[in-house]
Amino acid sequence: MILELDFWLMIVLIMFAILALEVKDLLAAVGVLTGYSFLIALLFSALGAPDVALTEAALGAALTGVLLLASLTFMNRNSKD
Repeated sequence: MILELDFWLMIVLIMFAILALEVKDLLAAVGVLTGYSFLIALLFSALGAPDVALTEAALGAALTGVLLLASLTFMNRNSKD
């Protein structure tokens, strides 16, 4: 059961990584990267590393997401494509 959960989490993580590379809007890219970090935290938790999962959720998703969103306020996020 846990092995199946890990497998599907890895498949979804790969899909999120590809989506983060392909998305054109910067706000959408920040959302996808924040979701990716939360999924990584979930994977760490499923693998039995709750301290690493909490650190990833706090720093990787929350703090980085907020800093990226704050930086988007200072730039034009429209794509030329």
